[in-house]
Amino acid sequence: MKMKKFYVVWAGRTPGVYQTWNDCKMQVEGFEGARYKSFDTEEEARQQYAAGYEKYRKSHPIIPKKLPTLFSAEAEKPIQNSLSVDAACNMKTRVMEYRGVDTQSGAEIFRVGPFQNATNNMGEFLALVHGLAYLKKIGSNMPVYSDSITAIAWVRQKKHKSIVKPTAENAMLFKLLERAELWLHNNTFTNPILKWNTPLWGEIPADFGRK
Repeated sequence: MKMKKFYVVWAGRTPGVYQTWNDCKMQVEGFEGARYKSFDTEEEARQQYAAGYEKYRKSHPIIPKKLPTLFSAEAEKPIQNSLSVDAACNMKTRVMEYRGVDTQSGAEIFRVGPFQNATNNMGEFLALVHGLAYLKKIGSNMPVYSDSITAIAWVRQKKHKSIVKPTAENAMLFKLLERAELWLHNNTFTNPILKWNTPLWGEIPADFGRK
């Protein structure tokens, strides 16, 4: 008897855990940049889904022959119909700003800042949440690219973990961080959050070009 499989869809029309291949296939077939994998037990599938695609990929560096699409789309080229976000922070002045751009055209969609007494990670986190909120508002499920593993993790955990202390200078920044966390707790989204492959593709389109 064929063993039952459980299917994780990290990036697809509706991410989640599915109990049949046909249900999984409906979410990923024809979806550019789909991320999915089968597991032997429902418990393992739900654990891997909760952990996220990036953690699974790090712990499984060998590409399974039966699932070439799991990694190939990201390795070959970025998805053009997407939003790219980034932040820039001057390490000396600790002044930060962030923005989001159309990946294909580079057209700036939003730009926020500057903020005093900040870090780049704070900006990357705010940029991701701002991008997700913007896309939900316009009814788009396009992917969002970030080159920050830290910011992606903070969004997944729905909480920033900056060690920067609140001051009079960065009071507005901390209000935005609180608002971002509240949005993550009160909203759901289907947009895949993808790690920008800088070594292969160069700087993310939202980069400020100040390196």
